[in-house]
Amino acid sequence: MTTPTSAPGTGSGTVRLALIAPAMNRGLREARFDDAGPLEPPRDGSVAPLCPGPRVRLLRSPSPRCAHTAALLGHADVAAEPALAGCAMGRWRGRSLDELSAGEPESVAAWLSDPAAAPHGGESLRELRARVADWMDALEPGTVIAFAEADVIRAGVAHALGAPEAAFWRLDVRPLERVELSGRSGRWNVRLGAPAG
Repeated sequence: MTTPTSAPGTGSGTVRLALIAPAMNRGLREARFDDAGPLEPPRDGSVAPLCPGPRVRLLRSPSPRCAHTAALLGHADVAAEPALAGCAMGRWRGRSLDELSAGEPESVAAWLSDPAAAPHGGESLRELRARVADWMDALEPGTVIAFAEADVIRAGVAHALGAPEAAFWRLDVRPLERVELSGRSGRWNVRLGAPAG
């Protein structure tokens, strides 16, 4: 995990961060804690390649889903950034929310209502938010585009807005959408809903 050295953009310029959600796959469609598996073709059948400028850093979550999404948008060689990993789901990995709700309703209820809860033995949502916030606040001025899991994007937006922990579940991140954040002088701004490419 990266330790922050300063607030965003407090140095010689602004941090511009674009977070791109992965394309749809079976795990996302089934609300399954699994980031592998092939991507589904986009609904309209076409995806515009992402064409960043020459001084833009490209990063991605270590997940196969984000690696495949980066490749879908024309960037198969994007470096993985451990701080952008999706929430570690422990023994729930590979299982769907429906099956967990049927078998462990109290554990699921605790996870959904308490940001500090980690009944799966993995990472709590509070820990996820802190990890993502530390990474964001340590970014050097410049432009970064990152392919990131939806929970990472939710954590980043909640941090940027200084939103309460309960806001995490109220942020809807759709496949192949882009969220743009910019930071300067210790403050983040958020732009939602831009196309991925």
